[in-house]
Amino acid sequence: MEFLPITSSDHYLVQNIYDSYSTTFPESERRDDEQFIELFSNPYVKVISVLNGSQSIGYLILWELSNYIFVEHFEVFEAFRSQKLGSHITGYLFRNYPRIILEIEPEHLGEDAKRRYSFYQKNGFKLIDEMYVQPSYGEGKKPLDLWLLANYTPDNLTEVKDEIYDIVYH
Repeated sequence: MEFLPITSSDHYLVQNIYDSYSTTFPESERRDDEQFIELFSNPYVKVISVLNGSQSIGYLILWELSNYIFVEHFEVFEAFRSQKLGSHITGYLFRNYPRIILEIEPEHLGEDAKRRYSFYQKNGFKLIDEMYVQPSYGEGKKPLDLWLLANYTPDNLTEVKDEIYDIVYH
């Protein structure tokens, strides 16, 4: 498995990533196309294409913050799901980043949410906040009640959330 940083919105893999991103994530859980393109010029952001052999199988959108990374989006493309590839990707994250935080839908919202929560638990993440609210991605989009998960225990959760709000969702 190869993890290829994508540093330009002109890269040939970007359209494939954006097409899946905009189909998989509901409008309220994602950036619009202009905001998405702006990620490539943001110094905090790493967009990583995940390749298995010569096939693009998914991507990560990471924010390198003060002393942890925030995983804004993590997707294995639909055609490659249920093949344990997500566990390989979380293995990559753990090998490269000692402190990881991400947000997910609460497990009580349905079977997909329950399955995702179980996946992250099996792969070393713990629930650190059930009262987290993801700010709106923009006009006409609503804030979302989500859960924060991490592979460590932050010293000051309020500072972590403030940093995510200020930098990721400014």
